[in-house]
Amino acid sequence: MPHLTRSDLWSLEQYSEQRESFRAEVLAHKNNRRLSLGENARIYFEDTVTIRYQIQEMLRIEKIFEVAGIEEELAAYNPLIPDGTNWKATFMIEFGDPAERAQRLREMRGIENCINIEIEGQGVVQVIADEDLERETEEKTSAVHFMRFELSNEQIAALKDGAKLFASVEHAAYPIARFEVAQTTRDALVRDLVLVSH
Repeated sequence: MPHLTRSDLWSLEQYSEQRESFRAEVLAHKNNRRLSLGENARIYFEDTVTIRYQIQEMLRIEKIFEVAGIEEELAAYNPLIPDGTNWKATFMIEFGDPAERAQRLREMRGIENCINIEIEGQGVVQVIADEDLERETEEKTSAVHFMRFELSNEQIAALKDGAKLFASVEHAAYPIARFEVAQTTRDALVRDLVLVSH
């Protein structure tokens, strides 16, 4: 996927006019890019649409309109856009009660490395968590992790040919049995991928 540039963004004034309709469009778009892992964990897969929305919101909140500031936001967010051979995502652990959340985050240390996305006949996709910074301490894991799922050309080819996608979590404190990813989510993720010709 191409990186975003200033020409892809609305000015603050334009965005204020477009925000309501764009937000509705993005929320609908995100529905097919959300993978629920049980009741309390989700993976949100990013792409140019979701990242553009995040940048526009940041510019709006921070009231950034100068070129240097806009370029800074683009530089910060563009690395979160997948590049055709991977998926990039935000993994969130979601417990409403603060006391329960604190307890569960202690129990779930290391979970970010126990998430399996598997392609029918092609094994598990390589997951790389928190490349930018360490989000886990000796005591607990973070409620938010950033992930990159790196696919081989063979895995991409299999998905393009219709292979099923499965997910599971292999962590003692939060085990999720292998299940098939919904077709709408699978199809949205496959559209992110590009076969590399040799």
